[in-house]
Amino acid sequence: QVQLVESGGGLVQAGGSLRLSCAASGRAFSSYAMGWFRQAPGKERAFVAAITRSGGHTYYADSMDGRFTVSRDNAKSTVYLLINSLKPEDTAAYYCAASGVENSDSFWDYDYWGQGTQVVVSS
Repeated sequence: QVQLVESGGGLVQAGGSLRLSCAASGRAFSSYAMGWFRQAPGKERAFVAAITRSGGHTYYADSMDGRFTVSRDNAKSTVYLLINSLKPEDTAAYYCAASGVENSDSFWDYDYWGQGTQVVVSS
């Protein structure tokens, strides 16, 4: 099993940046592909980005418009999501998740989930 804990969320003004972190413990972090999802109030959880086990390839939802960057540090068992030029519509709970499937945007392919970190963007 893998335990995931997100951090780095908060209240930020539109135009600002945030770097979310997700620290993993338990089974070998590098054996999992990692993904980020977000869930806005009243909406379904949506795929944001994914990164392969090695970190050599990243994959983003089409709607993410280039403002998001996913990365990982396997030595630190941590995956990151950098969000630039934040917009009010980015307000959501952000979740990291671990999967045995690489480059997946499907909720069902992710086996382990963190508890989420809240991002609120003010206009």
